[in-house]
Amino acid sequence: MVASVCVIVPTIRNAEELGITLDGLVRQTHPEVDVIVVGPDKDPGRRVTESKGVRYLDDMGSRTRADACNIAIGATKSDLVLFTDDDVIVPGDWVANLVRWFDQSEVAGVGGPNFAPPESSTLWQRVIDVSFCNPLFTAGTNYGRQAKGGIEEVEQLPGVNSAYRRTVLEEVGGFDSGAIGAEDVMLDHKIRSAGHRLWSDGSAVMWHRRRGLVRVKRQVRNYGLVRTLAGNEYPGLWGWSHMLVSAFPPFVFLSISLFIWGSLNGGLAWPEFWDISAEAVPMGPERIAAHQLPTLVMLYNLVAWLGAASGSSPSRNPLTVFLSSLVTFLLHWSYGMGVLQGRWRVVTGRSGLQIDDRFRD
Repeated sequence: MVASVCVIVPTIRNAEELGITLDGLVRQTHPEVDVIVVGPDKDPGRRVTESKGVRYLDDMGSRTRADACNIAIGATKSDLVLFTDDDVIVPGDWVANLVRWFDQSEVAGVGGPNFAPPESSTLWQRVIDVSFCNPLFTAGTNYGRQAKGGIEEVEQLPGVNSAYRRTVLEEVGGFDSGAIGAEDVMLDHKIRSAGHRLWSDGSAVMWHRRRGLVRVKRQVRNYGLVRTLAGNEYPGLWGWSHMLVSAFPPFVFLSISLFIWGSLNGGLAWPEFWDISAEAVPMGPERIAAHQLPTLVMLYNLVAWLGAASGSSPSRNPLTVFLSSLVTFLLHWSYGMGVLQGRWRVVTGRSGLQIDDRFRD
C-alpha cells in the first residue's frame, strides 16, 4: 500500500519567498503530494498560495508556529506528514527522498541537512552557512549532517526538513502548545521518549535561505533562550554543551578584564620583542593575564577554521572559511546570552511563553 503524503508549510508575512517554496513543492517527483499552507487569515500569503492551486488554512489566530502546525495536522488525514518553512528552495526529489525510508518499520521520522543556496546568497549568508555547518562548534545540530550512505540515527530533526508518521505525531500529542523556536526539539524529544527512532538522510537536502548577520544574531540568541526554556520543561534536553556555551560570554568578559589588568601592570613586556638587551619580565600573574587573551584568540580561530574547512557547507572556500571564525564568535556570544537570559527567566519564575523573532498577531 502506498502511503499518502502531505507537506505543511507555516507562514507569516513572507509572501514573496513563499511563492518560490510552493513552486518547488508543486513540482515534486513523488506522486500526489498534498501541500497545506497555514497562516493568518488576512496574510498576503493566502493570495500567493491560492494562485498556485494550493490549499491555504487559516491558523485561527495562533500565537505560535507550533499551534499553527497543530491546526494543520488536525485538518489533514495523510499517513505521512512533512514539514518545511516558507523561505526555502525545494528540490524536486525532496519528498521522494524522505518518504522512501518509511517502508522500514523502525523509522518514525526522518530529515535531512539544510544549506544556504550558494548561487542566490550574499557573502555573509554563505559565511553564516559555513559557520552553522562547523562540526567542531555545532555538535548535536543537524544543519549539515550528511550520513555516508543510507540513513543514520539522530536525536532530532531540523524543523525545515522533516517527515513523520502521523500515528507517531498523534501518539505524542503533536507540538507543545505555545512553543516557538524549540518546538521541533521538544516534539522529537517526546517521540524518542516514547520509544520511537529518528533518522537523517544526507541526500535529502533542503536549500534554506540564511538571514542577514544582524537578524541571525537575534535568531541565535532566541535559540539559546527557547532551548533553555525547553530544557526546563524537559530536563533531558539540557546537556553539557548548553552549559558550556552559556559560559562563553562571562568567560570572554573575564579574559578581556584580565588582559587589561595584566597590560596595565607591565605584563606585556613589549621591549623584549624588539630589544634583545632588555631585561625580560619574570613569569607571574601579570604576564600570564596579559598573554592569555591573544593565546586564546589564536586557538579559537584555529579551531574555528579547522571546523569550517572540514564542514559540509557547499559555500566553503578560502574566504568564507576565513571569515567564519568571526561569525562563529558572534553566534557563540549570541547563543550564550540567550541561554543566560533563559536561565534568569527560569530562576525568577518568569519563563512564560517562548519568544520568536517573527511576531505573530
